Amino acid sequence: MNQPNSRDRRAFLKKASLGSMAALIGADIVYALPSGYIPLGIVNDPQTLFGKHKDLIVRNNQPWNVESPAHLLDDRITPADKMFIRNNGLIPEKIDLDSWTLTVKGESANQEKTYSLAALKRQFAQYTYQLVLECGGNGRAEYYPPAEGNQWEVGAVSCAEWTGFRLKDLLLDVGINANAVYVGYHSADLHLSRDTNKEVISRGIPIAKAMENETLIAYQMNGKDIPLVHGHPLRLIASGFPASVSGKWLTALSVRDRVHDGEKMAAPSYSIPCEPVQPGDDVPNENMCIIEKMPVKSLLTYPKSGAIIPEKNSLGIRGHAWTGENSITKVEYSVDFGATWYPCQLEKAANRFAWQHFNATVSFPKKGYYEVWARATDNSGKTQPMLTPGWNPKGYLNNACHRIAVKVS
Repeated sequence: MNQPNSRDRRAFLKKASLGSMAALIGADIVYALPSGYIPLGIVNDPQTLFGKHKDLIVRNNQPWNVESPAHLLDDRITPADKMFIRNNGLIPEKIDLDSWTLTVKGESANQEKTYSLAALKRQFAQYTYQLVLECGGNGRAEYYPPAEGNQWEVGAVSCAEWTGFRLKDLLLDVGINANAVYVGYHSADLHLSRDTNKEVISRGIPIAKAMENETLIAYQMNGKDIPLVHGHPLRLIASGFPASVSGKWLTALSVRDRVHDGEKMAAPSYSIPCEPVQPGDDVPNENMCIIEKMPVKSLLTYPKSGAIIPEKNSLGIRGHAWTGENSITKVEYSVDFGATWYPCQLEKAANRFAWQHFNATVSFPKKGYYEVWARATDNSGKTQPMLTPGWNPKGYLNNACHRIAVKVS
């Protein structure tokens, strides 16, 4: 049975008794609540609203941006309750599946064509892939001077199993012209101002990315309908690029004869300096380039940072590694702050753009404080840096080695 979505939870809470609300908050509600009012202690709680794990970290709630601590990402396939949330606007308040449509249009489309949800599922072949989605700003908190935006640490990433149809099959059905350059998306989310004339976010991908087999229009996540907060009923999935191109609540696609010019396509959004700059530099927008591929990266998911183990005991570590274009060929660990590196066991990816699982058994020479560092290398020879890479004003693409603290006592 599917979990109720946030709209269902809100409806339930409006009907809930004072006692049940007090139980959710963990304290008595001293004064009577106005009719239909939901206390802030509940309405600002992603566990109550979205069914998220209680230990997820709220970075912002206007709009909702919620991070998973690294140790909660230990699953091979990320479950819904541990998946990060990244929104730019307000979640749609009304979803009518019977009337939901997807329209494909644009100057490089042979025709404008509108499909019902049922027609899309019936007409196009279904595919399922494990696909990494990572916010372009994941790791932003490590940059100095501080960069603008949500101060993500390392948990704005996931690898769920997505089911849907290939975007290229849809584009071929509509017909695209030889001059097609980009595909932009349009969605049903609401601007923070609630002005329906303002589009929240409308990013896009180059036509070559749109035509890859793994670029999906998804309608299921982990074998169930996509949760509302993650894009129900339709979501574009373009793994390997920043997750901001994987538009939620999809209603339309624009096939463009130029780089898409939708909301948050222009610099400085999701852009980095075209050439390296000094930390703290003021970079003109015309010197910024759109991010297209995510870097090689790894994450230690076990044990939780701060683990304490007895002397002479070894420690099993594990985690995931991924990259935006190629495959991971090597993961290593270090316990001496990067002076020496040792190999991990590395599994093959379930499919292209899935993360790869690694593990190792670590020994420590004596009692004391240690850090376990992880470093991944892809098949083009690109390796994670030990320190934060090139500073940029928005704090994108930090792929420095992940580190956990261990005490041997």
